[in-house]
Amino acid sequence: MRPAVLFILITVMLDSMGIGLIIPVMPDLIQEVQGTGLSTAALWGGVLSTTFAVMQFLFGPVIGGLSDRFGRRPVLLLSLVVMALDYLVMAVAGSIFLLLLGRVIGGITAATQSTANAYMADISGPDDRAANFGLIGAAFGVGFVLGPLLGGVLAEYGTRAPFYAAAVLAALNAVFGYFVLRETVTDDIRRPFRWARANPLGSIRQLGRVPGVGPLLIVFFLYQVAFMVYPAIWSYFGKERFGWEPATIGLSLALFGIMMAVVQGGLIRWVLRLLGERGTVIYGHVFDVGAFVALAFVTNGTVALILTPLAALAAVITPALQGIMSKAVSADAQGELQGALTSAMALAMILSPMVMTGTFAAFTETDAAFYLPGAPFLLSAALIVVGLVVFIAFPPKGALARDAG
Repeated sequence: MRPAVLFILITVMLDSMGIGLIIPVMPDLIQEVQGTGLSTAALWGGVLSTTFAVMQFLFGPVIGGLSDRFGRRPVLLLSLVVMALDYLVMAVAGSIFLLLLGRVIGGITAATQSTANAYMADISGPDDRAANFGLIGAAFGVGFVLGPLLGGVLAEYGTRAPFYAAAVLAALNAVFGYFVLRETVTDDIRRPFRWARANPLGSIRQLGRVPGVGPLLIVFFLYQVAFMVYPAIWSYFGKERFGWEPATIGLSLALFGIMMAVVQGGLIRWVLRLLGERGTVIYGHVFDVGAFVALAFVTNGTVALILTPLAALAAVITPALQGIMSKAVSADAQGELQGALTSAMALAMILSPMVMTGTFAAFTETDAAFYLPGAPFLLSAALIVVGLVVFIAFPPKGALARDAG
């Protein structure tokens, strides 16, 4: 693996780890700086998480657009340096408002996944992009697993330890990138930065004008909303349905993250060769519907643990969709495309938890008309079906021709 690609994968992994790394200490840390009980700390925790997601939604296109103008290298390296400094500030924060400011800055710097994807698009041939986007998905999955595990271990050394560790990791990766990352944005593909296109709505509106991309953006967003059912309700679902303890819930999420890394880092290449990008998207949707329906009605905890990693076999959808859309846009708009996709993911992170937890509550309350803890999974299955209908009804013609060939 080329050192530059390794740097990109580490960057994405750190973006993913940055969320999970601090989760184990946030309840104690918020109580420490606020002097309040757990209930109030949970409310502030929700505010911090939502703030992080909102910043990613707003700044995904900005970071992507800046990388189209000034290059991937300076944007990625500067973001890592600011990220390291931000973690240091959070490590010494003595007030909730300083923690809130830290999450604002952290959400902006973590929006560099759009630039990482754009860099991968720059160095990949058209037919290799989907598979290479899968590597980025695998790195995200590894970070999803390692973050909470490492955060839990470091929490033994105090509520501030994970922040210091995150700062060191970001700084070391910035140094690594300084020596190995070459610039891929040349004058031939450099695009002027315009605020009208560097906001989420403007970016999506601009990309929607590209033939065939608009429907794919809808499919991508619906899938992200459906997928977020896992982090939104999994812990509550496991406790309510199976009486799982936190250790079992953590194990199940680790299994899911590991399988995601395996699927997107390796298995997807075989699936793409066998089915093509369009067939891979269809397979992923069909498999996801089956997985969500099964999880909705499962009543045995052991069976649920078996289903959890199997559900990750549908994780081929995102890189395949990214590959199709990346081929549809010009070389000077790769950062803009990935920025729009980052915003779509962030918007799903904002909306999905509210919808999924609300659905869970409605079907688990003592006076619920129909008791079904797995109801959010049925909602996710319905969203996946809608996305599949849109994908089939508005086929990406370029991808169809390539797959047919």
